[in-house]
Amino acid sequence: MNKVLIFDADDTLWENNVRFERVIDDYLDWLKHPTLDKTELRHILDDIEHANVPVLGYGSKALLQSLAQMFERLYERPVGERERTDIAEIARALENHEVDLVPQVSETLAELGSRHDLLLLTKGDPAEQRGKLDASNLGHHFRSVHIVAEKNVAAYRSLVDEHSLDVAVTWMIGNSPHSDILPARAVGMNAVFIPNQHTWVLEQGELDPADKGVLHLAAFTELLAHF
Repeated sequence: MNKVLIFDADDTLWENNVRFERVIDDYLDWLKHPTLDKTELRHILDDIEHANVPVLGYGSKALLQSLAQMFERLYERPVGERERTDIAEIARALENHEVDLVPQVSETLAELGSRHDLLLLTKGDPAEQRGKLDASNLGHHFRSVHIVAEKNVAAYRSLVDEHSLDVAVTWMIGNSPHSDILPARAVGMNAVFIPNQHTWVLEQGELDPADKGVLHLAAFTELLAHF
């Protein structure tokens, strides 16, 4: 029976957060805080980003503002022009929308698309997400692409309504418990969890190991054995 397979993008189709982690690591080296180590500094940044998500959303621009705010919080003064330039230079690697595809992603999508209906659901800055999708050359595999500000229960319900989806044969596929698995299950979809070792801490969440509506896979190519 044909199914509807909805795919996450970042850290499911291509590596994404690892690039942000490199920028953050370089920033913490540059920061050279006299008393706090990197682990302590990272906890502070996580708190700042968590508070900023409802206002700034996701992506490189949001990270840049969070890094500036962190400097101001730690040093109790505004970011100077030279420092702002330094921070922007550290984050410049995120501007080119380069993507590193997960192994055999295009071939896997092509085969899945020959027997199922494929959609893409991603969140973040629309221009940034569209740029990454264009760079990936994967857009043609999907019947429709949806870029939303937040992947919450409301976003999934809207997708169900827009496409008149039968949730019993609809599967959300992604690496994020917070954004992919839990909200999809909340609206009655099935889900496939493919963990990524670089998943952002704010995307983590507890999954019920007894939930038979969630399929756990180790690699993207394993989808072909189930769909």
